Amino acid sequence: MFENLSDKLERAFKVLKGHGQITEINVAETMKEVRRALLDADVNFKTAKEFTDRVKAKALGQQVLTAVSPGQLLVKITHDELAELMGGRNAGINLSGNPTVVLMSGLQGSGKTTFSGKLANYLRKKGRRVLLTAADVYRPAAIDQLETLGKQLEVEVYSERGNKDPVSIARNAIAHAKQHGFTAVIIDTAGRLAVDDEMMDEIARIKKAINPQETLFVVDAMTGQDAVNTAKAFNDRLDIDGVVLTKLDGDARGGAALTIRSVVDKPIKFIGTGEKMEALDEFHPDRMAGRILGMGDVVSLVERAQEQFDEKEARALQKKIAKDQFGFDDFMQQIQQIKKMGNMKDLMGMIPGVGKAMKNLDIPDDAFKGIEAIISSMTPEERRNPAVINGSRRQRIASGSGTNVAEVNKLMKQFEETRKMMKMMGDKSKMQAMMQRMQQMQGMRR
Repeated sequence: MFENLSDKLERAFKVLKGHGQITEINVAETMKEVRRALLDADVNFKTAKEFTDRVKAKALGQQVLTAVSPGQLLVKITHDELAELMGGRNAGINLSGNPTVVLMSGLQGSGKTTFSGKLANYLRKKGRRVLLTAADVYRPAAIDQLETLGKQLEVEVYSERGNKDPVSIARNAIAHAKQHGFTAVIIDTAGRLAVDDEMMDEIARIKKAINPQETLFVVDAMTGQDAVNTAKAFNDRLDIDGVVLTKLDGDARGGAALTIRSVVDKPIKFIGTGEKMEALDEFHPDRMAGRILGMGDVVSLVERAQEQFDEKEARALQKKIAKDQFGFDDFMQQIQQIKKMGNMKDLMGMIPGVGKAMKNLDIPDDAFKGIEAIISSMTPEERRNPAVINGSRRQRIASGSGTNVAEVNKLMKQFEETRKMMKMMGDKSKMQAMMQRMQQMQGMRR
């Protein structure tokens, strides 16, 4: 996501490297490259021009401090303007109402049903009792897909298989929610084209009938400017409350994320960054601007870590560490928590400076597969007490895991270093310990 744009913006700012002051000539040259980078990222031409004009005007009006280079100042101004272009601040989701009702809209194949599951998971973590509602009466597998997600998340799904009227299904779902104590209702509707008047009238009737707190437009970020145009068409008919960009973990050039707010005048509320139910982030314009400019996004990284952080488990783990009882079962548990945080390359890209260093490095989603295989080949006693693992046991573990003794030895050494580091750090900086373990374990697979 945004890798090409980040590279091109970095090259653009090199124009100012070595210059002692900002001049109209060197700023104009830099902004020309920035505008070209934005256009290559599929940003609307008018938006790109207005953006670079604003940055240029602000840059020429600034006095460069002795401690700040012209390049650094221009990056700061560009960061602030990028954040403003994408909405300025996090819009958040409206959780008023009892129950809160969220209506999904969008094109077929945009990821509405998957996002409905992700949102249910997100709201459940916030203490909401969620009811998913299958109101897509046209796609044969729509109800089955939602029910599969509901079972996976342990969230109830409301459906009426014999009913072909999505308006009454939505109404009935809300009545069911009120009767049974649900505090949030997510209405998954059929995909539709903005030019299909009959289908657009239908979703307008659904909205009027249920008066939702949130009407979200879900769109595939891979479609670029088409995503922006479609969002505008839906907004004109439905007056949506916000946009959800899916598949931002793919080859999306980023133009939709940068342009939607200025064209549609509605905020991006969530972004999807993978297939897993946890792969959902609230959209923060300032953080995204930082990631585009290669500054990382430590705040989002810590938030993801905290979602997997269980205070009771952490205290128990700390006691084990203090008593030198930290074993491979605990090590495996830490790996599982890291995996739940999301795509590994995406996570590493949130660490300032690391994303740039890793841009050409392919990190597969199963990066921990070899480590997990080695640990799974150990006996319960070996996982509990690694000290008993001698040469013959290492040979057996290597054979059982499809690896070799050198890889087992490498894991054993890495494990001992991790255990020492965790004991030394004690209660301090648990998040830093997690980040270090991530980097160390990645190094093993290179």
